[in-house]
Amino acid sequence: MKVTIVGGGGGIGSSIAYNLLLAPGALDVVLLDRRPNMVTSHLLDLLDLGGLGATGTVRAGTDEDLADADVVVLSAAVGLRLNTSRMTYLAENARIVADVADRLAAAGPAWTGTLLVITNPVDPLCTWLHRRLALDRRRLLGYTVNDSLRLRTGLGRALGVAAGRVDGWVLGEHGEHAVPLFDRVTLDGAAVQISAEQAAAAEDYWRTWYVRHVALDSGRTSTWATGLAAARMVAALGTPAGELWPASIMLAGEYGITGVSLSVPVTLAAGGAREIHDWPLTDDQHKRLTEAADYIRAATTDLESLIT
Repeated sequence: MKVTIVGGGGGIGSSIAYNLLLAPGALDVVLLDRRPNMVTSHLLDLLDLGGLGATGTVRAGTDEDLADADVVVLSAAVGLRLNTSRMTYLAENARIVADVADRLAAAGPAWTGTLLVITNPVDPLCTWLHRRLALDRRRLLGYTVNDSLRLRTGLGRALGVAAGRVDGWVLGEHGEHAVPLFDRVTLDGAAVQISAEQAAAAEDYWRTWYVRHVALDSGRTSTWATGLAAARMVAALGTPAGELWPASIMLAGEYGITGVSLSVPVTLAAGGAREIHDWPLTDDQHKRLTEAADYIRAATTDLESLIT
């Protein structure tokens, strides 16, 4: 499977490449970036993974490597800076995404792969990209896994157990309008009742994560968790069996929502999202998901004019 990473010279792109090279199977990983020296720097490092058992290949690429990629990962973005919302980057990152979209469009019908968008704010960008590229919605996915990962970390702390023993899901926007599903939490595979105090503690940890991290003014985004989870999503896109993941995807009636990309459970398999799951929600959860959809729809209304 060929994976082309646009933004491969950045922290997230290089982390995804690293994890793909260590994944089972021999993947062909291609790095694209407007900073060739950064790509070369990472390549010099990544090539040595072969001596540690990596079985995939990695190289620098060109736009020609978009047309025949099975998966295109878009992680290119402006640099992280102090803010309180990912929406801060909407117009700037839309310009970057628009450029990549135009390069993909130039490939025409020759490109039949899946696009995985990491760039934030991911939900409005995926909503807008779907309109711009007119892709089959199952081939355009947004990365939103970190919300669920951070909720699981918070739940693990609240329950006094390792986060890996907990399964918890967050739907909706990758941001302030996210919807945690505390009624679907499991511990070691069995349903567990979460108290109001535990839910509040877990939600506080997860909801404040972004602001606390950005306030450090480190200039870096979440590279390690994103790199590993995104690489596993890419691997799932190459398997026939299918795996359940949260991802932002254009909705067409699921949850009573149409025309907006939001994070929902999907089964990933070769070719994209094999199934979009419409889980039953409580009245409050459904209300909050609808509010998230309205928020994203409003954010994308004038996006075209913002980038011209």
